This record gives sequence, C-alpha cells and structure tokens, in this order.
Amino acid sequence: MKSFADIIEDIKDIISKEIGGKKVFDKDVADVLGISRMNFATMKKRNKIPFNELLDFCAKRSISINWLLYNQSPESLVEATNRYYKIRYFSDISASAGGGSDVDVEDSIELELDENFISYLGGKEELKNIEALKVTGDSMEPTFSYDDIVFINRAKNVLNRGGVYVIKTEGGLFIKRLLPRIDAKVDVISDNDIYPIQTLGTNELEIVGKVVAKFGEVS
Repeated sequence: MKSFADIIEDIKDIISKEIGGKKVFDKDVADVLGISRMNFATMKKRNKIPFNELLDFCAKRSISINWLLYNQSPESLVEATNRYYKIRYFSDISASAGGGSDVDVEDSIELELDENFISYLGGKEELKNIEALKVTGDSMEPTFSYDDIVFINRAKNVLNRGGVYVIKTEGGLFIKRLLPRIDAKVDVISDNDIYPIQTLGTNELEIVGKVVAKFGEVS
C-alpha cells in the first residue's frame, strides 16, 4: 500500500484535472476530504490513512478505492475503474478492538474494489459472502488500527481452528483472534498484549464471520 503522502499527491493530480490544471496544495486536499488542516497535517506526518474520507472521495468520482491505495497513475483511473466488483460496506458499524460496538445499524453502501484485490478475499466465487466494516479501538494493534477497513466472510462462521474473527457478544461487536480449547471453550485474544486473554463458552459468543483481509492480506 502507498504512503499517505503518495496518496495525497495522486489526489492533487485528480483535483488539478478537475479545476483546469491549477496547482493544488495540501490544504486543498484537506478541504476536499473534509478533514481539518491541523488533523490532516498530523495524519500525513504519522502516515495515518483516512480510509472513510478516501472512500467518499472515490465514490463521488466513480473511482475504485484500490486504484488510489496502490501504485496506479491517475491517467489509468478511468480505464481501471471499468474493472471492479461491488460488496456491501457498513460504514456506520464498527467491529471494536476495545470496548464493544453498536450492531443495530443496518444501512450499507456499495464499496467498489478492483479485480486485482479480489484474490485477497478468496476469489470471485466468495464475493457473495463478503462484507466490509471498520475497526475502532487499539486492542488488535499492530494487526488492525483505528478506522482500518476490514473484510469478513460471513460463510466462515464456524471455529475449526484459530484465526481472526468478528464476534458478537452481549457487550457488542468485536474483532478478536480466537483459539478453540480442548474443554470446548474459546480463548478470545487481543493482539495488543496489554489486554488479557478472555475465555468464553461457545454459548457466550456468536461468530459473525472470519476476517479475510483489510486493504492488504491478513495473516
């Protein structure tokens, strides 16, 4: 994935073409993305990519988000965007890597993905099972960070062996690493080791689906 600084330069090229070739500055990109200029400067310095804002930017211009995040020139965007697939993205639902998230919101938007990204999701035949949502909290860092977009396969909702899953408990919706135990219970693990391992019975959690990708492959 490109750095946020590189993504900014591509956005500048796109905006420049829209306004007749005029020079575009960082402050203009911040304004277009709807991010305060102070926060924008901090995000650029820390290489923190604002996925939600980029999704909105791409949606308004019918650009596949994958073409902005990876090494594709602005000149190739029109041709490339003709080869994309759509999945549901629940922009108002978060899988918490922390204290639990609300799961009552059901509105979704269509997220456009380039065909080169589909292999991360298991291939075209799996797309009917794929949905996307965002991450909040820090308990799964460094694997997942706040506002990362993750892709889950709802058909993979049986825990046969360890992996990263989105689960629903009485506390909300969580993204956690699960490990089945020989006593038929499940260890619920946070990748950030400052958080303790929890052990739940299978009747205390519902597996929504397995996390198969973010914008990049998940190990």
